[in-house]
Amino acid sequence: MSLSSFREKGLLQGDMVLWMIFICLCMISVVEVYSASSSMTYKSGSYWVPVMEHAGYVIAGMILAWMMHLLPCKIYKISSVFILFFSWILLVVALCSGSVNGASRWISIFGKTIQPSELSKLGLVMTAAAVLSIFRDENGTSKMGTKLLIFFTGVTLLPIATENLSTAALISAVMFLIAFFAQVQTKLLAWVAGAVTGLAILGLTFCFSVSESTLDNWAQSDGPMHRVPTWVHRITNQQSLPDDPNDYDITENIQVTHANIAIGTCGVIGRGPGNSIERDFLPQAYSDFIYAIIIEEGGIAMGMLVMFLYLLLLWRAMRIATKCKGLFPAYLIMGLSIMIVLQAMMNMAVAVGAMPVTGQPLPLISRGGTSTFVNCAYLGMMLAVSRNAKMVDGDEPVAEEPEIIDENIIEDNNEDNH
Repeated sequence: MSLSSFREKGLLQGDMVLWMIFICLCMISVVEVYSASSSMTYKSGSYWVPVMEHAGYVIAGMILAWMMHLLPCKIYKISSVFILFFSWILLVVALCSGSVNGASRWISIFGKTIQPSELSKLGLVMTAAAVLSIFRDENGTSKMGTKLLIFFTGVTLLPIATENLSTAALISAVMFLIAFFAQVQTKLLAWVAGAVTGLAILGLTFCFSVSESTLDNWAQSDGPMHRVPTWVHRITNQQSLPDDPNDYDITENIQVTHANIAIGTCGVIGRGPGNSIERDFLPQAYSDFIYAIIIEEGGIAMGMLVMFLYLLLLWRAMRIATKCKGLFPAYLIMGLSIMIVLQAMMNMAVAVGAMPVTGQPLPLISRGGTSTFVNCAYLGMMLAVSRNAKMVDGDEPVAEEPEIIDENIIEDNNEDNH
């Protein structure tokens, strides 16, 4: 049964291009996680347990997206602040709980680990769209709207930045781009960009000047600075290359090394699905470095296809957003698409060695419970925006708004009739 059949029966509504992208990414996810989870297969003693668990998450996430795409956008506008406040509570709980891999990013509920920062990203994008659409004047976003956006962003970043700097940077970039799309005052955007640039310069200067003894002391402490050594080493990593390749220490920076091997040996069409070699050596082959496995098995062609799907998602979201009459749905779909695509680009850049390791999963593809559900929720909301659009002039979507009738025109027509 094709997608058009589901659409004719009313089971699938909204933009079909978004549906196709969503389904394609989910299919790639199941195949690649099955191939990349050899370490989990070894631990569980079963080939099927890891992939069946992930497939269950994906199917549940798709059902969640389907249910969410049937809801009106006003529900997301009303619930945005409540979701954000709830995520703040979970972030505080995560900071007070134990750590995983040296970072307090997860909490355990009923035996399942949850990453509150994923929910906070969703809540913040929804809240930003609501605030920027409500607080406006004749010049665009009002000062009150801008202040509220800064407040909500700052409070969200405080508990995240100390444990997950890359997520904090991602959120900051997304908020800046949403503000740019919402036409926040240019002077304010320039001030923010200048401040961030200055902080980045100071941060790089600190990374290359701090002593190893200081970093060792921070690494052994339980205070807010215990993650700083990890960030510094990732940024300043200058692995020297020996003249003789046989002298290369393959155990140094093992994740980046084996990701480079996977990509460097792929060719144009790759080794074929299920034939990855480096999956047995990459600790996070099914998560942070799954893009390297995709390229190793599918070659450069598959790597370009995955990148194209994300860019197509952003392009389609832009088309829908520019045709929305309501500001909230336009800001919402743009914020969600930017969050997905920017995170995907960060993950792919890490996999190919273009930027330091960040720990960001590949949206809708990497294995994960919380991230899978939240990313599916992103797509559900984006589809809800497109579903609440009526088709005008062929395939151009325009958000539905109640028709406003000018009472003066009605009176003039009545007088003409008499």
